[in-house]
Order: sequence, then structure tokens, then C-alpha cells
Amino acid sequence: MRFDKPVPLTTIAALINAELTGNTTAAATGINELHKVEEGDLVFVDHPKYYDTCIHSAASFIIINKRTEFPEGKALLIVEEPFEAYQKIVQHFRPFAPSMKLTSDSSTVGEGTVIFPNAYIGNHVSIGKNCIIHPGVTILDHCIIGDDVVIQAATVIGSDAFYYNKKTNREIHYKKMLSCGRVVIEKGVEIGAGCTIDRGVSGDTIIGAGTKMDNMVHIGHDTVIGKNCLFAAQVGIAGATTIEDNVILWGQVGVSKTLTIGKDAVVYAQSGVKDSIPGGKVYFGSPVEDAREKMKEFVWIKRIPVLWEKVMGKK
Repeated sequence: MRFDKPVPLTTIAALINAELTGNTTAAATGINELHKVEEGDLVFVDHPKYYDTCIHSAASFIIINKRTEFPEGKALLIVEEPFEAYQKIVQHFRPFAPSMKLTSDSSTVGEGTVIFPNAYIGNHVSIGKNCIIHPGVTILDHCIIGDDVVIQAATVIGSDAFYYNKKTNREIHYKKMLSCGRVVIEKGVEIGAGCTIDRGVSGDTIIGAGTKMDNMVHIGHDTVIGKNCLFAAQVGIAGATTIEDNVILWGQVGVSKTLTIGKDAVVYAQSGVKDSIPGGKVYFGSPVEDAREKMKEFVWIKRIPVLWEKVMGKK
């Protein structure tokens, strides 16, 4: 999440009641998760396993629960509960503000765009020119829709990330991490009916220009989809995944989190992608394999009864 303008670290420290050390005169430009951070960002870390990675990441300012060494020019904001500090910052800079109008006064709609009845457009949404937004579509706060986009009925854009912080103090429970990211849909995208595209936790979920989606497709938080991709019905993609340009996912393909599918890859229906796969190839199976090799395997499996009879017949 980018702040509207740089915020002095002293202001952040006062907000979360943190001990500030290091570059105390600096200002933060945003707050992000570790895998999304850029220079000028705040990031939080509350587990020793990730201290070193976080401190030496691109983030300039680290909300942490321990005094430790860190590179020159950065700053630490030391608090007892970094996760709760993150939540407080999000609530302060992007507070929940319900809009009771079908199209919020703070949103903008481009020339030539048609919004059908019962579509809901939340706060600070930007919709480009010549779009068609069908009945029952929901576009939630801060989302950006480019020109020439078509969104079919009952699709939800910008729902909260499915993202929870596991707590094990006395018993296991899960605390929701507040979503302050956006969904950005680029020019010429078409989205079918009943789809759900989650906002980023702190960054953006991006749908590249020219990409087409069938009905009932789900895109998880912080996923980045390239240009001119094609997704058939009931494709599900988990969070923080990268789908490069021209990828085709046929019906009911499932894609796990934080992986990459390379440019021009094709994945046949009902396959499962659990790890990153190179582009320019055709895949099938769960987990996916080269489709030609998988088909050869099926041929041999079908021949097992015949081979078994031949073996048993010789005895």
C-alpha cells in the first residue's frame, strides 16, 4: 500500500507506540509484505526465522520485536507485537468506510462505460472508458479497471485476501491480516460470470491486458497475471503467484501459491500445478508433467492387464 504522501517515521512510531532507532528523520512511502517491499517501505517481522531476510530486504524500515543490528540508512521500529502494529497502520491509513450508494461519490467512471443496474462500485474505484459492467457485479474499494474491460454478472473484484496469521499462545487460532492492497485490471480484459478476484494483502493483484476468463474463476491475493492469458471455467489460482504472458489454463486447473508459470505454457483440464513450471510447453496431470510423457504413461497403464496375463500364462 502506498501512502498518499510520505509519512515521517516519528509519526508512525507514535501511532504504534514503537521505539525508533536508526534513520529517525526519514519518511515512509508505504507498507508492504516481505515479498512485495520496495525502497521506502515499512515491513513487519515477528519470527526469528525471517529477521535477517527482512532486515536485508529492499524495505527501508522494519517493524520488529527485537533489538538487532541492521544496515546503515535503515530504521527499526521496535514493538512487542509487530503484527498488531501492522494492523493498526492499515486501519489508520486505509480505514473501513462503507458506501451506501451503488456507485460511490469518490469513484470515477470513464466515457462510454455502461454500468447495469445492481452493480456496486465502492470507494475510490477508477473505471476506464468503454467498459461494460453487468448486473450484480461488485467492485470494491480502491480497485482500478482499465479501458474496454467487460465484467459479467455476479463477479466480485477486490474481495479480501484469504490470509491469516497463525497464533499458538494457548490454542491454535487464526487472526485475519487486514487487506489494504488493490486489484488492477488492464485494458481489454474480459471476466466471466461468478468470478472472484481478491485484492492484494498490501500490494496489487494484477490482470494483464487482453486476458480472458471464463465463468467461476478464482484469482488469489497478490497474483500477477500477464498479458493475453486464457483461463477456462473453474480455474483456481492461489495467492502471490505469477502467471506470465499467453498462458492457457483449461477447465478446473488448480495452481498453488507463490509459484511461476512461464510464458506460453498450456495446462490441460483438471491438472494441478504445485511448483513453478517453464514456459513454452504443454502440461497435464496432478502434479503436472509434460503432457506427451503423461499420455505415454497412460498407454502403458492400460497395457498392464495384457502384460499380466502374458506373464501369468507362462507359469
